[in-house]
Amino acid sequence: MPRLTKLDPQEALVCTMVLVAAADGGMTDREIAVMAGQVQTLPAFRDFSSEQLAEATDAAVALLNEEDGLRHAAKLINAALAPPLRETAYALACEVVAADSSARQGELQMLEFVRDALHLDPLVASAIERGVRARHRPVV
Repeated sequence: MPRLTKLDPQEALVCTMVLVAAADGGMTDREIAVMAGQVQTLPAFRDFSSEQLAEATDAAVALLNEEDGLRHAAKLINAALAPPLRETAYALACEVVAADSSARQGELQMLEFVRDALHLDPLVASAIERGVRARHRPVV
């Protein structure tokens, strides 16, 4: 497979979700379900089909399997996304991490990598993280 040289914005959003989902060794069914749900409901994915999601997911996994694939993926994601969509990408990544109820160390490290790669303002990233935590807090 030839080395990927460009992502469109929707592919970049999917790639960001795949990065954090795969951070701990593989994607869980819950993470896949969250990604599919985001694609089905968010305006950013209005004209994005299930087939395109599968293709974008496969492309992201292939990127990660390249030598230096993580850095290559980060460059492609950054190039594909305008600053407001970088915030969206980070929010989606946080949603995927929250899917499993507890964030593992590898996922937290990947979130940090994504946050830095997207050049997010720390206060913005913190607000996004807090919003996701609030959305996923159980009633006890």
